[in-house]
Amino acid sequence: MLAEIKGLNEECGVFGIWGHPEAAQITYYGLHSLQHRGQEGAGIVVTDGDKLKGVKGEGLVTEVFSQAAIQELKGTSAIGHVRYATAGGGGYENVQPLLFQSQNGGLALCHNGNLTNATALKYQLEAQGSIFQTSSDTEVLAHLIKRGGVSSHKERVKNALSMVKGAYAFLIMTENEMMVAVDPNGLRPLSLGKIGDAYVIASETCAFDIVGAEYVRDVLPGELLVIDDNGFRSEMFAMASNISMCAMEYVYFSRPDSNINGINVHTARKNLGKQLAVEVPIEADVVTGVPDSSISVAIGYAEATGIPYEMGLIKNKYVGRTFIQPSQSLREQGVKMKLSPVRGVVEGKRVVMVDDSIVRGTTSRRIVTMLKEAGATEVHVIISSPPIKNPCFYGIDTSTKEELIASDRSVEEIREIIGADTLTFLSPKGMIDAIGREEEGETRGLCLACFTGKYPTEIYPSTLHPYEKV
Repeated sequence: MLAEIKGLNEECGVFGIWGHPEAAQITYYGLHSLQHRGQEGAGIVVTDGDKLKGVKGEGLVTEVFSQAAIQELKGTSAIGHVRYATAGGGGYENVQPLLFQSQNGGLALCHNGNLTNATALKYQLEAQGSIFQTSSDTEVLAHLIKRGGVSSHKERVKNALSMVKGAYAFLIMTENEMMVAVDPNGLRPLSLGKIGDAYVIASETCAFDIVGAEYVRDVLPGELLVIDDNGFRSEMFAMASNISMCAMEYVYFSRPDSNINGINVHTARKNLGKQLAVEVPIEADVVTGVPDSSISVAIGYAEATGIPYEMGLIKNKYVGRTFIQPSQSLREQGVKMKLSPVRGVVEGKRVVMVDDSIVRGTTSRRIVTMLKEAGATEVHVIISSPPIKNPCFYGIDTSTKEELIASDRSVEEIREIIGADTLTFLSPKGMIDAIGREEEGETRGLCLACFTGKYPTEIYPSTLHPYEKV
């Protein structure tokens, strides 16, 4: 699985388009560009103005959608989703968009992030008669919308959004309109674009480049966009507060060709590398990055230090979402199916190995071992983020401290475990300055909860009583 190579997995990516005759096809390509955000499931729901129709399944975008399936999705508007299972676990029923039919019409919705009070809300809704069809936290919003009384659909959506807490970028679609919302803290990225007269929504701006859309602007924290055949209208459903974009979007999750709040991700990562060069001067022969997110960082470090950048590690791009598990005797070598050292580059060399994070430590230990087995005389590991000491409750699969190697160990203890000659993490201030957001304040509008334990929202983890806060 992907987790064998990287310790973190983002929950998902969303894409939507309104007012285009090839809505399903464009959504397919948009989801393909967001595939790095989720590899366990994908789905598309379209509207032709009269009814909603969807196709979804477990697997990669190319595995779920055949050409025939796309052609069956006739409509001028669509929303789509790629998923990595965190809250609610896996299974076909949890693949999004979730689609519901009622006497008052259909409702489809998809979501990037995680609702921290979903368990408490489920208790309340079930006590009032709701029956949940999935174990996904996303379904909570659908029930809240449908139980919103006789007010307009927009008012029911706004009221429902006011009740959910945590990180979310929602796409909500009926037969005749699409609604888009981002949580008041702005924890997850979401952008608005246009293809001609059609409006496009995507988790990352890289999707706009793929489908030929022009970037318009980011969706604001606490903002609700209503998009229909008359265009789009904007209003705030909540006041933006304590802006806290996930720092790992810049460090790891997003594609390097995406922009987040006007900052190019590749440029931000190069700046992280340059900052590491200031904080971590090392005498070495080559610099190499762990593919793919750390390559930009490694290039920045090499440029700043003058140490040559080399491709010391190669990623096998043809290993799919799953593969045949090796025998027990080869299980520790399984990482080589996805990552291999280049002996001709590292043999006899002092190597600086750049990575974005260390979560459980297993992968870092295997990579260091591979480099030394390939002949590296020294392996110096530098990390472009601070130690991850605290779980994330906003849609990343680190829900307990016990699974985090840095939660109760010193840097020196981690170094010994992974077998590196030296190990250094980027300082929190260095990371904040290198990313370079314009917001004021100590964190400059970044969520650093996994590093500092300071969460920007109330937390109701499912491991506690549903009404007990951390």
